[in-house]
Amino acid sequence: MEIGRDLMQYKIKKISGDASFREFYKIEKKFGSTILVKANKDKFRNLIIYAAVNELLIKNKINAPKLIKEYFSNNMMEIENLGDHSFLEHVKNKKNKFNDYKKLIKLIIKLQKIKFKKSIKFKNNKIIINKHNLSELHKESDLFFDWYLKNNGKKKEFKKNKNIIKKELNILYKKLHYQEMCFVHRDFHASNIMVKNNRFGLIDSQDAMNGNLLYDVASLIDDVRIKISKELKSLLFNYYLSKTTKIKNNKEKFLAKNDFDILSVQRNLKILGIFVRLCKRDHKSVYLKYLPYIWRLLELRLKNPIFINLRYLLNKAINRKNRKKINFNEN
Repeated sequence: MEIGRDLMQYKIKKISGDASFREFYKIEKKFGSTILVKANKDKFRNLIIYAAVNELLIKNKINAPKLIKEYFSNNMMEIENLGDHSFLEHVKNKKNKFNDYKKLIKLIIKLQKIKFKKSIKFKNNKIIINKHNLSELHKESDLFFDWYLKNNGKKKEFKKNKNIIKKELNILYKKLHYQEMCFVHRDFHASNIMVKNNRFGLIDSQDAMNGNLLYDVASLIDDVRIKISKELKSLLFNYYLSKTTKIKNNKEKFLAKNDFDILSVQRNLKILGIFVRLCKRDHKSVYLKYLPYIWRLLELRLKNPIFINLRYLLNKAINRKNRKKINFNEN
């Protein structure tokens, strides 16, 4: 790894990464530590867009990693260290998680109040904030077909099942409400919230878009990395409805429940595909341990009557006994 001469005087240690093509290094300095981010692919998205969105968040008084120094020509940048422990580590052993989760619901509402144009300027770059629309929803759920269903469904009927399930998803996605759009982080889960001195910091914001109010709420409440009770899920959803000013009357609250369920199903179908891809393409089989719980989340949301057709089609395409298996061959 090539680094700037100004960093060579410090102790640099590689730390655990995420599901992306990035590497992270902790730089120990006299008065604390910083993080060096190295992008092995897609420098513009993983470094420049990330730094630009972080700057937008900071301007809106949201704790995000500040850019300390750029090394973009070397596919790297140095950013602020928001802490060594994630919200997942912070809350997983607590009996009463509600008060901690309430703070994250408030953080989502704060994100949703961000005012931004179609693009943001960052140094000499123009960053486009795209809409998380019907096309994007299908692009994401296609990962389920191309990786999960292809490897764990009935192979002879793959194309047929893909087409018919995709048509049903299209019907469901068109039910979503986009009259009120907002800033959407798009990966708002327990491992992307850092905790330092009881202050929460938001990382991994490079995929932010302008989208549905309930997307980040669904990402948090139906997070595949941490198991919380149905009661807590319901409490958090209702707490969000009680605190946001963007969802007002009973009719809108009813529609919000359907939007929440559709977006949760869409996201978790996508994650099934991503985690199988991480195993088969990137040889990161550790993510397969989450498959059984992802299906539990899906089955919970598929109880909504709007999913009667989708539930039938998924049951037909994937044997219920096989869907929670985690023994995908990496080769």
